Amino acid sequence: MDYFERNRSAWDKRVPLHLTSRFYDVDGFLLGKEVLRPIELALLGDLQGKSVLHLQCHFGQDTLALARRGARVTGVDFSPVAIENAERLARELGIDAHFVCANVLDTPERIGETFDLVYTTYGVLGWLPDLSAWARVVRSMLKPGASLLLVEFHPVLWMFDDAFQTVSYPYFNGPPIVEKKDTTYTDGRTTTLQPFEEITWNHSLEEVIAPLIGEGLRITHFQEYPFSPYPCFNSIIETAPGAYQIVGLEGKIPMVYSLMATLGH
Repeated sequence: MDYFERNRSAWDKRVPLHLTSRFYDVDGFLLGKEVLRPIELALLGDLQGKSVLHLQCHFGQDTLALARRGARVTGVDFSPVAIENAERLARELGIDAHFVCANVLDTPERIGETFDLVYTTYGVLGWLPDLSAWARVVRSMLKPGASLLLVEFHPVLWMFDDAFQTVSYPYFNGPPIVEKKDTTYTDGRTTTLQPFEEITWNHSLEEVIAPLIGEGLRITHFQEYPFSPYPCFNSIIETAPGAYQIVGLEGKIPMVYSLMATLGH
């Protein structure tokens, strides 16, 4: 199996646990709970009638949240288990959403339209070895004058071991990082899964930004944040409502960044 197939298998195993987790609170979401976080909400603007492509959408919770705000949404994910459940949630909510099961890098071959906004957030880029290929996908899916909204965990976070005690990995991209796991990031990592292997890459900020510029996108917003809106790491505490930091590193490292880039001038 190649790295995409190994990672797809890992995500297939995660989905059932994520659907029942407190972390995702699907029951609350079905009742109307807002799942988009303040970082992205501040950047989205009015979505009424706009077409939005959500890359690496998992089981579609954020995709459907965008639809609730008036967008016409399409979600893409490589996990068939995730896409099946995204379609099920859309039916339960009565939302007209479109989901495609595909490798993110194959999106232009699978979707024959362009969009007002490409949206992708939190834990997405590390699964891709080559962000030049990703930037080409983003470019090809945008209408002229349309934008990318990316909110992502900061690469400094991925330099640490899971306990945030030592710097174990380089800031810059290198050989793939191969890890064996039997837990996932939801609900305190207390539920074990059938063991799986995942393969990831760290990407410096330059490696994210330079390919977008090279594809003709203009960076219109960039911001770094000293907190995560999700309690998805070890050794984490809530330092303000909805803001989580690593114990001992509070305020010392960036944890998330947001970026917007527009196609054309």
